[in-house]
Amino acid sequence: MSVGSLYQYFPNKAAILFRLQSDEWRRTSELLRGILADRAKPPPVRLRTLVHAFIRSECEEAAIRLALSDAAPLYRDAPEAQQARAAGEEIIAAFMREALPKASDATRVLAGELIKTTLSEIGKRFSEVPRCEAEIARHAEGLADMFCAYLAELARR
Repeated sequence: MSVGSLYQYFPNKAAILFRLQSDEWRRTSELLRGILADRAKPPPVRLRTLVHAFIRSECEEAAIRLALSDAAPLYRDAPEAQQARAAGEEIIAAFMREALPKASDATRVLAGELIKTTLSEIGKRFSEVPRCEAEIARHAEGLADMFCAYLAELARR
C-alpha cells in the first residue's frame, strides 16, 4: 500500500499509531477474557496458559511496541485507553474472585495488580531481545510457577 493511500484513511502518523494501539488493546482483552474466563479449566491452569500466551505475544509484537511506546503520550489518556484498562481490570478481578474465593477483596485486588504489573513489565523487558521458542517457554514456565505458587499461598492463608 502506498503512503498516499494510507493517508486516505488516517489523517496523520499519530492516528495510525492510535489505531494500532487500539487494535492491540482489543487483542489483549480478548486474550485475557478467552483464557481467564474459561471455567472448564482450574484457575492455575488458566493462569499458566495466560502467562505463556502473553509472553509469546510480547515477543512477537516487540518491534511494533517500540513505535507505540514512542506515541503513547498522544493517546494514553484517551477514552479508549481508559476503557481498555477498565476491561482488563474487570477480567482480572473476576478471575481473582474465582481463584481466591475466601480471600478478602483487598487481597484479591493486590494479587491481581501484582500479577498484572509483573507480567507486563517482565514481558516488555524480556521481549526487548529476540528470543527462541525454548527461551520463551522456559521463562514463561518459571513466571507461571511463581504466580501459581503465590496464589496457592494466598488461598492457603
